Amino acid sequence: MFSIPLIRSLKTLSISLLGSLLLSVCAQAQQLRLVVIDQDAWGPAGTDINSMLVFLQSPSVKVLGITVVTGDGWRDEEVAHTLRMLELIGRTDVPVYAGAAFPLVRTEEWTHAWEKLYGRIPYQGAWGPYRKTHPPFEVPALPEGNPTNKASEGDAAHFLIEMVHKYPHQVTIYAAGPMTNIAQAISLDPHFAELAQELVVMGGSINPKTEDKEYADDPHHEFNFWFDPEASSITLHAHWSKITVTTVDVSIETRMTEEMLHTISQSNSPAAQYLARYETKPGQYLWDELAAAAWLDPSLITRERNVYMDVSLDKGISYGDTEVWTDEDKPALDLQKVHAQIDVDWPKFRHFFEQLMMSPTPHAKAPLILQPQDRSR
Repeated sequence: MFSIPLIRSLKTLSISLLGSLLLSVCAQAQQLRLVVIDQDAWGPAGTDINSMLVFLQSPSVKVLGITVVTGDGWRDEEVAHTLRMLELIGRTDVPVYAGAAFPLVRTEEWTHAWEKLYGRIPYQGAWGPYRKTHPPFEVPALPEGNPTNKASEGDAAHFLIEMVHKYPHQVTIYAAGPMTNIAQAISLDPHFAELAQELVVMGGSINPKTEDKEYADDPHHEFNFWFDPEASSITLHAHWSKITVTTVDVSIETRMTEEMLHTISQSNSPAAQYLARYETKPGQYLWDELAAAAWLDPSLITRERNVYMDVSLDKGISYGDTEVWTDEDKPALDLQKVHAQIDVDWPKFRHFFEQLMMSPTPHAKAPLILQPQDRSR
């Protein structure tokens, strides 16, 4: 039998160990990086959805929610793609909020009239011929199956505001689509930007080195800024503590390759199997994936420029173009400096992305992508 002093010692040790464990868990929870994902979430897979997976796959990140905006596709269909992805990988705990269905000022009809004067815009997202034509608020049958879950009550802008007030100076706003939701939040709450920890943007184009005609012939054009120029300008003028911009310049140094997909598909993680099944267009630039990954690991970026950035609101030929200045030529306006990413360590980023997608999905519960009945789809 144990002596009473020994029992007391063991009890004290157990309490001490339990206390240390709780402190460790609390410390780990406090170290989680908080993010709200604002996306034009076209899917299944593709750069929009894949960038969400970057955050959802990271054990160091807590995704507070996903806010959706019309851009690459219509908002309601994008909401459905997002909800279905969360069901498939087992992360239905993440709330999804519908945001703006249309830009603040630009319209599809006006844009087509503008093209008659200034030339055709190759890619127009929800307005372009790449998407199946259907009314803005109709959700067709999705290739990956339609979701059973619904979006959360409320709207994107108010959710964004709620999160920065709940966690002041702790929340990163990741904006990888047109910035209509962000601009609405700024307009509703003038302190919104100041209360966020930082803003991470996929957008803008400065001077990309490429033979891709879309950017070689029009180097200051980039879709996210162009689709809602007024929202882009409002967002870039707001007083954020830090703004990081993943530009066309750096994005075109990346591509989703067949080899990457083959490597990722060898893993049985929900994210890897989702990509293996639905990433059907290898060769596409990793626009939004890079913006998300570089936030997690800034060392992926090998060169950046610190410049003042805005978007042209002139309704002529430059409407929606990226504008940048240095300290030497900056106009007398209240402009904010951004960290504009220019070059990436491509082998390092590729490895980072592959390993992240192949890792177990944190907090996943009953991912449908791994269930036998889903495999028969």
